[in-house]
Amino acid sequence: MVLRYDLHQDEIPKEWYNILPDLPEPLPPPLDETGKSFEVLKKVLPSEVLRLEFSNDRYVKVPEEVVERYLQVGRPTPLIRARRLEDKLGNRVRIFMKMESHTYTGSHKINSALAHVYYAKKDGVNFVTTETGAGQWGSSVSLASALFGLKAYVFMVRASYFAKPYRRYMMQMYGAEVHPSPSDLTEFGRKLLRENPQHSGSLGIAISEAVEYAAEKGGKYVVGSVVNSDIMFKTIAGLEAKKQMEMTGYDPDFVIGVVGGGSNFAALAYPFLGEELRKGERKRRYIAAGSSEVPKMTKGEYKYDYPDTAKILPKLKMYSIGSDFVPPPVYAGGLRYHGVAPTLSLLMSKGIVEARDYSQEESFRWAKMFSEIEGWIPAPETSHALPILKEIADEARQKNVTYTVLLSFSGHGLLDLANFADVLGFK
Repeated sequence: MVLRYDLHQDEIPKEWYNILPDLPEPLPPPLDETGKSFEVLKKVLPSEVLRLEFSNDRYVKVPEEVVERYLQVGRPTPLIRARRLEDKLGNRVRIFMKMESHTYTGSHKINSALAHVYYAKKDGVNFVTTETGAGQWGSSVSLASALFGLKAYVFMVRASYFAKPYRRYMMQMYGAEVHPSPSDLTEFGRKLLRENPQHSGSLGIAISEAVEYAAEKGGKYVVGSVVNSDIMFKTIAGLEAKKQMEMTGYDPDFVIGVVGGGSNFAALAYPFLGEELRKGERKRRYIAAGSSEVPKMTKGEYKYDYPDTAKILPKLKMYSIGSDFVPPPVYAGGLRYHGVAPTLSLLMSKGIVEARDYSQEESFRWAKMFSEIEGWIPAPETSHALPILKEIADEARQKNVTYTVLLSFSGHGLLDLANFADVLGFK
C-alpha cells in the first residue's frame, strides 16, 4: 500500500506557471484614482516582481539561486494519501494531500518568499518589509531574507502578535524585527493607535504600514498573496503535484484548498486549471474554502477595492468585504484578509471556481478529528478546507461513484496548539 509519493530533487520544476494568458478573458487592470499609487508601486516593489505581475509569458524560468534555496528548505514536498480519513468518510473519496507543511517554515509561503526576496536583493536594497497575519508569511520572509543576506521588518497583525508568540519567536530566530500592527513606526499606525490604543489590527492595516515603512526608509516591500506574481511563484507546488498525481495513476476530480488572499489554493489549482482552459474542456471541480467570520468569497462583492486600509496602493477588481473591514480576532489569522486575488476573483465570477465558508469552531473540530485519524496537525487555516471533504463524499455516495480529491495541505498547526486549545476547550 503506497501512502507517499516523492519526487527526486532533480525533478523539481524549473519554471513557474503564469495563468494570465489562459484566463477566459483579460484581467481587469489596477486603478490608480489618486494618480500616486503606481508611483508607490514602482518605488517599493522589486522591479522584476512588478514586471512579472503584468507578463503574459505562460512559463517563467526560476532563477538558479531560487532553485538552490527551494531545495535547501525542503522542496519538492511529498504527496500523501489520507487512507484512514478515506475510511472515515466511507471510502467514497481518494484523498491526496500536497504537504506544504513539510517545508522548513511549515507552510506554502516560503515558495514565493524566496523569489520576492531574491528579486529585492537584485535591486540592491538592504532590507525588505512585509505584513503577516497568522505568522506563516512573516516566518517565510524572515527565513528567505536570512538566506539571501537581507534584513526583514515584519508588521504582524496585533491580534496575532499576542495570540501567536511562537510564530513571532520563529521570525526573530531568523533575524527579523517583528512589530505589532498598528505600530508606532509609521504615521498610519500612530494615527490608528491614537484613535484606539487597543486596536486589534488587520492585514489591510499591516500592508499599509509595511508599504509606508519601505517607501520612507528605502527598502522593498514583498507581498505575500493576492497579486498574480506571488501566485505564480507559488505554482511550484501545483507543478510538483501534477507530476505526483501522474505517479498515483489517478487524476483529481476535485482540487480543494483554503483561501486567505488566494495564493495557496491558486498555486495548487492553476497548473491543473490552466491546462483545461487552454483545451477548452472542464473535467474537474475547483472548490475554495474560507472563514465565515471573514466571508469575502460568499458575501463579498466583486468590485474595485483597495488592497490596503490606508488606500496607498492601486485598486484591484476582486471579491471584497471592504478595505476598512476589521475582522474579529479569529485564530486562523491568514484568513482575515478582506479581499480575494484578482485572478481567482475573475474565475469565481465565471463560476469556474466555487466558494465555501466555514466557521472557526466547525473547522477546528475537523482539525481535531483529522489529527486523531491521520496524525498530522493542520494549521488553523488549512482546517477550513477539511469540511469540503464530507460534501464531496456525500455527493459520491448519492451518485454511487468514487471521487479523487487533491487537497492543498497548506501548513501545520504545531505552533498553534494554544489557539486550538482555547476554541476546543482543552484543560
